Amino acid sequence: MSSRGCGEKKIQVIKEVRALTNLGLKEAKDLVDGAPSKVLEKVNKEAAEKARAALEGAGATIAVR
Repeated sequence: MSSRGCGEKKIQVIKEVRALTNLGLKEAKDLVDGAPSKVLEKVNKEAAEKARAALEGAGATIAVR
């Protein structure tokens, strides 16, 4: 799953990335700023869909591969 952008709600997207990945604030911000970037790898379909819903709800644009 990769983030393609965060739109207008950057802070909410950073918070969701932190919740999903256990990254620190700086690392999550760097990941969001560097979009498109991988957020999660090697997760099952259910986990990917939950993460997708959370990130899209926060305002991110997501691609699941």
